Amino acid sequence: MKSRWDDLEALLAVVDAGGFTAAAERLSTSTARLSRAVSRLEKRLETTLVHRTTRRLDITEEGEAFIAQARQALGTLETAEEALTVRRREPAGRLRVDAATPFLLHQIVPHLAEFHAAYPKVRLELTTHETNIDLIEQRTDVAIRIGRLEDSTLHARPLGHSRRRLVASPAYLERYGTPRHVEDLAHHVLLGFTHLTQLNRWPIGDGRTIQPTLASSSGEALLQMAEADVGIACLADFLTRGACQAGRLTVVLDDATHERHEPIQAVYYRNTALHGRINAFLDFFADRLTL
Repeated sequence: MKSRWDDLEALLAVVDAGGFTAAAERLSTSTARLSRAVSRLEKRLETTLVHRTTRRLDITEEGEAFIAQARQALGTLETAEEALTVRRREPAGRLRVDAATPFLLHQIVPHLAEFHAAYPKVRLELTTHETNIDLIEQRTDVAIRIGRLEDSTLHARPLGHSRRRLVASPAYLERYGTPRHVEDLAHHVLLGFTHLTQLNRWPIGDGRTIQPTLASSSGEALLQMAEADVGIACLADFLTRGACQAGRLTVVLDDATHERHEPIQAVYYRNTALHGRINAFLDFFADRLTL
């Protein structure tokens, strides 16, 4: 395909220069090479485009029509190449990002206005799933995943680590008392997950799996339940930090909680066309995450 465009450019150079010799001098190539390029075009088109003489170059009627369309085609190609170059410099187009609801709400949404101001031509589409998804099946460009990765076909960019802690509201603790030992949890309302049962293995004591008194499939729902004085939840710092700083939640059994840090990574398939958008998104948010 490239040689076909090269042959077109050779023909236009010959026509613009008024002959093969002048065109060869302008392009720092040989007249023989230009002649072969034009001959290939004529053979492919099964028509004569130019009549070659020692003194002048005569363009046939078919050549005139073809050259006019060739100029238009090359102009369109150059415009497309220039637009793509600019697009790579200035990210533009759709970018579909998936993350668990709590991560999206507490780490991405607060910075969306700033991101849009910085990259107004990037059209973000945000989706939420509480479990890992198939990026191709869900037409997703980037997914934020928490925990160890299993799919080695994906490119992964580390974003940080997450630590889980036990939290409850001051009002709940005033009503039911603050647990001082792990064994005290047996007398409390424990909030856990319905589907992500591995998250019901709390990082305390021997890493026991709790039996939730109340459960939800959503970490965000558990956060709201804890803030509403319902019980004790074990949630990631990136989810509870704001509530703890505002005094709506209090960390309990901190000394008995193991420091287990789960990796947080952005995963995606390598795609040259999306490279600029993905990098812009990840570079921007990597500096703003509070994990």
